Amino acid sequence: MTLRTSPWPAGTPCWVDLSVSDVRASCAFYAAVLGWDAPAPGEGPDEEDGGYVIATADGAAAAGIGPRSRPDQPGAWTLYLATDDVDTTATAVTEHGGVVLLPPGDVGPLGRMAVAADPTGAVFGLWQAGTHLGCGVVNAPGGLVWEDLRSPAPAIARTFYAGVFGYSTEGVDMAPEDYTTFALPAGDPLGGMGGMMGEDSPPHWLVYFGVRDADAAASAAERSGGRVLAPAVDTPFGRMVVLADPDGAAFTAMTLADGADAG
Repeated sequence: MTLRTSPWPAGTPCWVDLSVSDVRASCAFYAAVLGWDAPAPGEGPDEEDGGYVIATADGAAAAGIGPRSRPDQPGAWTLYLATDDVDTTATAVTEHGGVVLLPPGDVGPLGRMAVAADPTGAVFGLWQAGTHLGCGVVNAPGGLVWEDLRSPAPAIARTFYAGVFGYSTEGVDMAPEDYTTFALPAGDPLGGMGGMMGEDSPPHWLVYFGVRDADAAASAAERSGGRVLAPAVDTPFGRMVVLADPDGAAFTAMTLADGADAG
């Protein structure tokens, strides 16, 4: 388990959130599947107005859940990458061929954010920490443990993210040829980048959350109105299953192998 008490280094995946049709129902779903606790909209101490809540695992911030801005907004997780200066990073996004979808702006005292898309169309966020650091718990049940970019042009995406964040990449044995991990200089792998892997979906970042039992998480998801998108499989890093919540947002539930650290 990693508990975070200081801002994440620039370029590190640092937060995830989700826009949903019903915040209370979504909180109940993720409580059943991932074991999260979440205040009712308007009752938590850390959320801004508008019904956005921060779900926790073992008392530490795990993810955000808020209402959709429009009825036709698709269900999808947004992965945020840390930055020390969101305005400068947003400029770098456009300089390297990306698009800024939501310009930099303050989220009260919590921090400053922007939302962008890489040149292949995958959406991601930028987070400059204020009082909210991002994920307070990772590599543990309920916490973020890994993230994969699914892109139709992973080579173009790798060039973009390397230009904006300074990532290095490395191939993975037994993985598809177009799949690599990415890392900050002299750092451990932070996640992966690869092709669509047979998915019939727009380009996106797929987020992985830790669970104590991937099969139990899959059963809980189906009982709670979600779906299993890909059956549970064993990997060298632990057993994992790809799920969708009732709004259609895809994510992976992963039981970490003994002693394994996915990211």
